[in-house]
Amino acid sequence: MLEMKYWRSILFVPATSDRFVESALRRRADVLQIDLEDSVAPDQKDLARGRVRMIASRFAQAGYGVAVRINRPWRLAVRDIEASVGQDVAVLTLPKVPDASHVRAISEILDACEAEQGLPSGHTRLIAMIEDPEGLANMDAIAAASPRLYGMIVGAEDLAASMRMAVSEDSLYIPNVMAVAACRRAGIAPIGFVGSVADFDDPDAFRSRIRRARALGFDAAFCIHPRQADIVNEAFLPTADEVDEARQLVAEFEAQVAQGRAACTFKGRMVDLPVVLQARQLLARHQAYCPPG
Repeated sequence: MLEMKYWRSILFVPATSDRFVESALRRRADVLQIDLEDSVAPDQKDLARGRVRMIASRFAQAGYGVAVRINRPWRLAVRDIEASVGQDVAVLTLPKVPDASHVRAISEILDACEAEQGLPSGHTRLIAMIEDPEGLANMDAIAAASPRLYGMIVGAEDLAASMRMAVSEDSLYIPNVMAVAACRRAGIAPIGFVGSVADFDDPDAFRSRIRRARALGFDAAFCIHPRQADIVNEAFLPTADEVDEARQLVAEFEAQVAQGRAACTFKGRMVDLPVVLQARQLLARHQAYCPPG
């Protein structure tokens, strides 16, 4: 299973659907996210909750990372957490996070659940979803609220509805760039892209959207359709040409530094430390997904 810091694609799987569970096991997503929230009808919540451990075990045994998206109302959230915490579940995704205190309260519940399960404290990480104006205003504090935070994402549809704005690149650009900055300040993973996750009919448009997300600094994305996972994995992986050029750039810079220079020219471009850092980050991403041997 991939280390969490190298996750790219996080595919939603409705907890109540055997068909979707079986389909997910044939896909190449890095993470399969068992959904207890929007894809589960209110009268099916108990059934969905009771299936989490079985589904999580199957996903983990197949080599996937496992996440669970819980519900927001506290009475449902606590039951979801108690049903989900276990060896096989690496992450809980928290919808509609309003502020840092919400994350800390969830973390306190997790401490008790992990102790009951004989798991080390901190075993269960968190992804925070920003889906309303309050959460948007508190993104910095949310991102830094707990060591459990793995990443943060802007939930496009809920945010748009709560702010009475369109789900468009114009309306979602600023919230998403703000989220990337908040995540980088806190040292957690920025997840997402500028647009709606529900738009999956046009694979070329989705591919362009994910490539733009990588350029904006995102590390991963949620997927609601299995074919989105392949696109996300490909778009977040550096191409062979990018890797080759980055290696050449770093080698040329290091050769010039050995001769006492602090910068050099590479293919008509001035190269100094910030440029080299970007090249090394690209090579590190490639190494994470494509280890030698």
